[in-house]
Parts: sequence; C-alpha cells; structure tokens
Amino acid sequence: MARPDAAGPDIVSRSLASNRLGVPSVVFFGVAGAAPLTVILGAVTTIYAVIGNTAVPLSYLVAALILSTFTVGFVAMSRHIVNSGAFYSYISHGLGRVAGVGAAFVALPAYSMMQIGLFGLFGVVASNLVASAGFRVSWWICALIGWGLVSILGLLWVDLSGRVLAVLLVSEITLVLIYDAVMIAHPAGGHVNYQMLNPTNMLSPEAAAMLVVAIAGFVGFEATVVLSEEAKDPKRTIARATHWAVLIPGLLCGTSAWAMAVNAGSDHVVAEAKEKKTDLVFTLVSPHVPAIVVQVGYVLFLTSVFAALLAFHAAVARYQFALGREGILPGAWGRTQPRTGAPTLGSVTQSLLALAVLVAYSRTHADPLVYLFAWLTVVGGLGVLILMWSASAAVVSFFIRNPGRENAWRARIAPAFAFLLLTGVLAATVVGLGDMLQVAPDSPFRWLIPPAYAAVAVLGLVWGLITRFARPHVYAAIGRGAGGNFAAPMLLPRQRVPYADADLDVGFEASFRG
Repeated sequence: MARPDAAGPDIVSRSLASNRLGVPSVVFFGVAGAAPLTVILGAVTTIYAVIGNTAVPLSYLVAALILSTFTVGFVAMSRHIVNSGAFYSYISHGLGRVAGVGAAFVALPAYSMMQIGLFGLFGVVASNLVASAGFRVSWWICALIGWGLVSILGLLWVDLSGRVLAVLLVSEITLVLIYDAVMIAHPAGGHVNYQMLNPTNMLSPEAAAMLVVAIAGFVGFEATVVLSEEAKDPKRTIARATHWAVLIPGLLCGTSAWAMAVNAGSDHVVAEAKEKKTDLVFTLVSPHVPAIVVQVGYVLFLTSVFAALLAFHAAVARYQFALGREGILPGAWGRTQPRTGAPTLGSVTQSLLALAVLVAYSRTHADPLVYLFAWLTVVGGLGVLILMWSASAAVVSFFIRNPGRENAWRARIAPAFAFLLLTGVLAATVVGLGDMLQVAPDSPFRWLIPPAYAAVAVLGLVWGLITRFARPHVYAAIGRGAGGNFAAPMLLPRQRVPYADADLDVGFEASFRG
C-alpha cells in the first residue's frame, strides 16, 4: 500500500534556485524571447516586402489572439505542474510519458537552433554599428563577443539576467512607442488611415502566410513556464507573466506595423519595405526626430537581439537540466551551480554548441543573415510550433482525465479551440516552409525539415519505451520535476494515479518510493 502521506518522498530532489523571480522578471524573459524590436524591424518589414499585403498589422493582432487562446489552457496546466521542462512536462502528463520524451527530443534542437541562429543577426548588426563608427570588424568576431557575454550570464544568478533584460526591454519598448507616436503623428496625406485594420483584409489568399510569419515572431513567450521553478509563487506568477508575454509583443508589433503604413501610406508601404528593408522604420522617423534618436534605435536593435539570445539560452539550459534531473539525459545535466543555482552543464553545452556553429560558419563564408539567422530560426520556430500544437492536445487530455480542477473554458473549450487553430497554422507552415526559407522550387529543403523532426520525435518515442522497460524507476520520474507536483492520496495498490500514465499504477510507483 502507498504511504499515507499525500505526496510521498520526491522521486527527484535536485532543483533550480527557487523564489528568485517575480511577475515582471518572468515577463521580461518571455518578451525578450519574442524580441519585439527585432520583429518590428525585421519580420514586419519582411512581410510587407515579400508578401506585399497591407493587412500585416491585423495579422499580428490575430496571431496574438490565437496564442492568447492557447495560453488559457497552457497557464491553467501551469497551476498544477511546476517544472522547468515546460512543454516536455505538460505533454508527459497529458499524452503520456513516452510522448513526453518524444517532445523533449524535438524541444532540444528547436530551442537550440533558435538561440544559435540569433547570433548571425547579432553579429551583422554589431558589425554594422562598429563600421558606422569608422572601424571594420568581422560579423563573427562581434558574434563571439555576444557569445561570451551570454555564456557568462547563463552561469550566474537568474535574477541577475532578469535585471539585465529589464533594463534592455524597458529601453526597447520605450523607443518603439516613441517611433510609433512619431509615425502616426506624421501620416501620409495628412490623415490617419485605418483601412489596414479592416477584418475583411484577412480573407485574402496571403492571410495564412502572414499568420505563419507573425506567429513565428512570438516564439519565445513560452519561456515563462521554463522559469516556473525559479519564480515566486509560481502558480500565480507564471499564469500572469505568460499572458503579458503574449499581449505585449502582439500589441507592440501590430501597432508598429500599422504606424509604418500610416506614415508611408498604404499604397506605398510595400514598395518602401522592399527598398529600405530593416532600415524602413529608421527611414520613416529620421525626418522628424534628432539624429541621436535614430542612432539609439540601432543600438537598441542590437540589445534586443542580445536579450533574445539570453532568454533562449536560459530556456535551452533549463530544458537540459529537467531532462538530466529525470534521467532522460545523463545525470550530470541535472546539477546546478552551488552558488547561483543555474543549470551548469546545460548552459555550458549550449555555449559550446553555439561556439562550434559560429566557428564553422566563419570558415564557410556563408551569409550569416540568410543561412544562420533566417534558416535556423525558421527551422527552430517550426519545432516550437509543433510543441505548441502537441501541448494543446495534452492540455485537453490532461483535464479530461482530471476533471473538476479548472472550469470548462480553461480546461476544454479554449484548449480545444487552440488545438484546431494551431493545426491550421502548423499545416500552413509545413506547406509554405520552402518559401519561408526562400529556397528554389526543387530544393530538398522544401520537404526535408518536417520528416527530420518526425525522425527525431520517433527516436524520442523509442528512447521513452526503452526507458519504460529497462529503467522503470526513471520512467516513473518523467515529467515529475523537483517537487512531485502530482500527488496521489492513499490508494489501493492497483488503483490509478490521477496524473500518471494509464499504464502506471500506484503499486508500481510506490515500490520506488521506499
């Protein structure tokens, strides 16, 4: 018979430094991952230039609405499961431990590619800034400097990184609001145009492509849940922070996209975007503000990319920590720095991997904006989208198996609706992946990436099955986290555990509790 204490001893005891982060700090990590200034200067102008549709502002607002629907069930689950493994943990509880391991195998390369790809953009932006001051420095040297700073901060106190992100993001958002106000105050033709916000614009054939790119710009907001073990009062902190981490980038990007069209004119914004590219916003505001305001914008563009690098580094390191702690990766990955509580080997592993990629790219002389930044972030974003889609299904399954824990909207309606919406977005992403990578019609990269993710997921499923039969004590710990947050009351040996897989009973689990 299981022990009479409700929770029983924890299967895993190693944990990250707790009680470090409040709502603002967690929001900063989530918003930093979404990198609103980088999205505004890069993705928004790209959509205008490549897709050629003026409904871009609305596409970001609709994307924010879709992801807000997703976060309803996502944060509802966060109130019951506190684990730095985030998607991996949620899918383990909702769809089973084997599926959770498959999700983990997708999450690691996806987040790693997102982070490493950003070094390409960081290096180019930094190199251009240095060149404007009269010095010539290679992009990869600048990228290595950023790599060193991220590697050091990744091993220090997470609240220190939170304070760094706070300064960078407050400055970044303030500048975005100033630029938006300037562009709206100087509309083309002398009057503000609201036509770009007409909902019927989303009925165009280009709407799906715009939504795909827009949602890709939000990737990183889910990093809030990865920090759940380090948050103060995580059941409330993570829920509030995750909602804000979707709303803030959505409103900023949507408003900025509209402000660009207002200033340039809806008939000319596409042509302007094709000509000016990432300099579009700076070109639009420069006639109306002092030069120093534009120069500060270029600097904050760089710090926006750095903030995203730091946020994704934290996410990857904590994923590896969660998997090491629970035995999916070797146990060394499940240890933390004694003084700072940071995940040591996870942070070092990601830093070394990033260094290897940067060195390789520096030797190939490939365009870092195309083949490092654009390719890796697009491919990594697809992986994160697959995780979101799977997590939506996991939320529905979890609350069906555990009724009464949340109301119907949070437990069933919103998660099911989010699953349907994300299914459509994921299908459109897979179909249009070649166009997003800007490869030739006969390029194998048009069809190679989705099967590659499928193969990685299958490897994870196989590893999960091997773990189930070869290491049942490790299998029992999958998705549990540090605190064993799903606690079963005293039950008979063959009675089901509410949060456990359907094939795991209390008698089996209790045998490993001592």
